[in-house]
This record gives sequence, structure tokens and C-alpha cells, in this order.
Amino acid sequence: MLDRRHSVTFLAVAAIAATWGLMLAFSWSATLGVIALAPWVALIGFDAGAIAGAVGVALAVTLWLVAVNADGVTFSDAQVGVRSGSLIVLALGTALVGRRLRRSEASQRAVASLQSALIDATLDGICLTDARGDILISNKPLRRLTLELGMPQEGSVPDRLLAIADTVVESERYRTRMIELARAPGEASTDEFEIAATGRVFRGYTAPVPEVRGGFTGRIWTLREVTADRELDRMRDAFVATVSHELRTPLTSISGFLEMMQDEEEGLGASGRRYLEVIRRSTERLHSLVEDLLLIAQIEAKRIELKLDAIDVAELATRAVEAARPSAGEKKVAIDLVSDHPPAALGDRARLTQVIDNLVSNAVKFTDEGGSVTVTVNGGGDAVELVVTDTGIGVPQDEQAQVFSRFFRSSNATRRAIPGTGLGLAISRALVEQHGGTIVFSSREGEGTSVTVRLPAGLNE
Repeated sequence: MLDRRHSVTFLAVAAIAATWGLMLAFSWSATLGVIALAPWVALIGFDAGAIAGAVGVALAVTLWLVAVNADGVTFSDAQVGVRSGSLIVLALGTALVGRRLRRSEASQRAVASLQSALIDATLDGICLTDARGDILISNKPLRRLTLELGMPQEGSVPDRLLAIADTVVESERYRTRMIELARAPGEASTDEFEIAATGRVFRGYTAPVPEVRGGFTGRIWTLREVTADRELDRMRDAFVATVSHELRTPLTSISGFLEMMQDEEEGLGASGRRYLEVIRRSTERLHSLVEDLLLIAQIEAKRIELKLDAIDVAELATRAVEAARPSAGEKKVAIDLVSDHPPAALGDRARLTQVIDNLVSNAVKFTDEGGSVTVTVNGGGDAVELVVTDTGIGVPQDEQAQVFSRFFRSSNATRRAIPGTGLGLAISRALVEQHGGTIVFSSREGEGTSVTVRLPAGLNE
């Protein structure tokens, strides 16, 4: 900065000398006047400050007066004073402007330095591109990751991502996805990819940067390594599968002995029968948990096979409602079924029964005494819709994004010590999506919850 400012001041002084030389050489002191030196005085004031500007004024006026005397031209003291005062005002004004601009520049540099330090300190790779995908700003983690992944250092971000397609697991799917990103720069997206040689997994996020008047000026890209997360998921899945299989053996033995004890139940006293009933309920609950864990493991391993047929969803809903009616009666919860004879859905009877049973039993379980549960089945066009609505405790707004996660339990359910494993909705969503359907959750804490399932319609039998 100092070198640049000194060079500008030296050039201005040289320009004053050159202008003065022209005045002497061609006797132009009167023709050009002191105004010819004003631009150079202004540059000195702007670049070097008020004191240097005043010195520049003194130098310019002195040289001009020398040229005037050499040409034999006479100016009054008032004329000389006015011209000198004008130069002083000019020098001081430009000095003030220059100081403000330098302060603003220093402030902007400080902010830019802080912002750069901030994004460089993040674990994620971040960059900002223009509308064509060319990088405008990037942080150190991103530059490091691109080198580690072998991406080219030139070109747009989509082109750089496409360049490593052959090194990625499912390279054709990856290549197709990158082409889609390049063609839709105004859309947000989240994707994951795994490097085949190393097993490293990355999650990429991108979103448009909007203009003030709409549209977009560019795009922000984020790259995060999630290898540890995925490895943890794999370990958890393996643990769940192992534990589930190991629990099945003792559960089978317990269930067998329970069946044998049923033959002798009449010979037990009241306390014995009560203890036996507790053991039976606990065994059934544990057996249900093991089956859910095994099902989750099968879903994650993509080993669920559906036996598709035309299914009467209203019939399944009726059975689920009747099965839940005793527990609803104990809590004095009204449970109703509303159906307009929808078309049959195309699905697997056993898996859809699991889904509906999960949703209905959840609705009853999370509804307080005196509440109500309504199961509605309707259809139209190419879909069958099942809606389970309750007036229960609901889920807090900030937790609703997690309701389909495995083992998720809402904070209000935990506080109330409502039993459950947090697997029901995760299993339901996986099975519904495998049927080609959708499941939507909406809730208001303290008011109730509604879960809507849409399934593709099949042919009526």
C-alpha cells in the first residue's frame, strides 16, 4: 500500500514539473494558468494526505509564479491569493476523500479477512460460483478435498465433479446426477457419493444465491465428508442384526415354556396366574421388538420382497381398528373408521397390515384419556389414501423432522414415560415407499397428529 501511494505521489510531482516545463518552454504561464497544475495537486492530496497536499500547493504556486515572472506577466496579490486558496481547498478536499476511502478499504479488507478466516475454519468445503458454475470464492477445506479427490483445478464446479465420475461407486448414477445439477442451477439439492478405491463417503449440498429482484446470481456449494457417520451406521446395523438374532433363541425357549405352563395355569393361585400374565405380556413385547429390529435390518439391507396383489385397504383398516379397540377402551379413547369404499391398492397384505397396525396403535397410545382417533380410507384416480388422525399429545415443531428416524422418541413422550421403541414410523415409511407410495406426517403439540399414506391403486378383484 505504501509503495503504491508513494509512486502515485511521485508521478504527480513529476507531472507538475513537466507542466511547469511546458509553461517555460512555450510561455504558456498565462494561457494555462495555475489551473493546469490543479489535477496533480489533487492527486497528491488524495494519495498522501492534507500535509502533502499543502506542500504540493506551495510547490505548484511557486513554480507557476516563476513561470509568470519569466513570461513577464503580472498578477495582483488578490489574484494570486484566490488561485492559491482554490488549490488549497482542492488539496484538502481530495485529502479528506482519500482518507475516507482508505478507511473504508481497510474496513472492507478486515471484514473480508474475518470472513475468509471464518469459512477456512469450517470442516466443510465451501465455495460460491457464478451462474455458469465458475468459482468466485472457495475455502481451504474445499481446495484440500478437491486435491485429495483428484479433481481438476480448472473449469466449472459441475465439470470438475463430472471428471471424477469413474472413481465413484455407481458411477453412471453419479454422472447422471451431476448432469442434472448442471442443467438446473436454480434448484437446491443434497447428494451423497462414495469413492470406490478408498470407501470415503461425501455429502454435497448446493443452493442458489438469490438476487434482490428475484432470479439467482450464482450458487453456493458445500462438500462434507461423512465416512465416519456411514461407518457408524453400518456398525449399528450389524449390531442390531446380531442382537436381534441372539435374542430370538432365548425368546423361543421362553415362549415354549410359557405354552407348557398354560396347561397348568388352572392349578396356579391368583398370584401365580398374575405373574404368568406379566411374563406373557413382556415376552410378546420383547418378541415384537426383536421382529421390528430384524425388519429394520432387512430394510437397510434391501432384502424385503413384496408379494403384490390387489388389497382392500379398508378391510385392513377395519381389522386394525378392531384390534386396537380394547386398548382404546381402557383409555376411554373413541376410535372410528370412515370409508367410502375405495378401490383396491396394489401391495403386500402382510406389510400393509404392519403399516396400518403401527399407525393405529401409535394414535391410540399417544392419545390421552377422553380423546379420539379417526381412521379414514378413501380413494380416487390412481391412488388409495389412508389417514390416521388423533387428538393426542402431538410432537413439538422442532422435532418433527426426525419422526421417521430410527429409534426417535419425542421429548413429550419421553417425559410422560409412554412405552415404545421409536421404530414404528421408520418401518412404516420404508414399507410405504417400497410400495411406491408416500407417507406424510403433520402434528401440533398438545392438539394431535395426522399421518397420511397414499398407495398406488390396483385392479379390483
